[in-house]
Formats: sequence, C-alpha cells, structure tokens
Amino acid sequence: MKVDRRTVDLSSYPDLIVIYLGMKVNALTGIKTLFGFGPRISKAVAQKADGLLLHESLIYSVFPLHVGMRQYWRDFESLERWSRSEPHMLWWKEFLRNSGGTGFWHEAYFMRGGMEAIYDDIPMPLGLSAFAPVHQARGPMFSARTRLKTEGPDATKPPAVTEEELYRNQQS
Repeated sequence: MKVDRRTVDLSSYPDLIVIYLGMKVNALTGIKTLFGFGPRISKAVAQKADGLLLHESLIYSVFPLHVGMRQYWRDFESLERWSRSEPHMLWWKEFLRNSGGTGFWHEAYFMRGGMEAIYDDIPMPLGLSAFAPVHQARGPMFSARTRLKTEGPDATKPPAVTEEELYRNQQS
C-alpha cells in the first residue's frame, strides 16, 4: 500500500512550545499520589486554558509506573501564566512540600529555539539528564524563565513557590 505522507505548516505558531511532563512512582505510596492527580489534570484540561492547543496523555512505562503528557502551547507567556495560577500553582506547592512517593519532570522545546528541563525526585537520569550535565535548581537554574534567559511581560511575576520559600521550608 502506498504511504500517505503529510507534514504541517507551523508558520501560524511562531512561538509554539511542546512540553513533555512525567510523574514516576518511586515508592508504593506514589501509586496513590499518581492516581490522585489524574482526575485533577483531566478537569484542568477540560477548562481549556488560554494558549493550550493540545493535551495528550502518555504512558512511559508500566513498571516502574511512569505516566505523563505532551502539551502544545501557543507561547511561553500562556504556559507560564497558567503554571502560576490555580489549580497548577496549588498542585506545585503541594508536590514541593511532599512528593508523595513520586518524582516529577518536564522538558520543554521552543519553536524559536531553546530547551529547558526540571527533574524533581527523579532518582535515575532520563531524557536530557541522561546525557547533559545536571545542576541543582538554584539561582538562575531555579525557574523555567531564568533557565531560558527569557525576558518578557511576566518576567517579574513570582513563581508559585519562590526559591527562598522552597529551601526555607525544606530546612524546617
């Protein structure tokens, strides 16, 4: 059978971002944590955040259980605005207080160039961390905006959890 070969014209999406996200079970309690996020993510996606073009659920592995999603965003500002609002902001604060036996990561790829990633409680290297130098997420490596060295209208909007707040709470 002849192959029906197609491509896409992305010229209408000059600031497109593709982001892969994953949650990996690190301990038995992580199964409950992971399954608790499913309905919340589905509800948030159903609300159709401004700038979210497409959301797809993925299974990376069954053992260890590792699931995630791929999302296509119109631009970084839309993604950042959503990530710094509810419900995401609440989820992020909750996870950073206690990972619940899971690890979380994301890798973002930008149409205009650049990539950035974060790996929280991911014990084994995966994705970009499997071959690139890994650093603590502190200072200029703390937020996606500063990892990308991106200026813009939301550059002064604080993250869901500031670096000072995160590390102050971890010392308690």
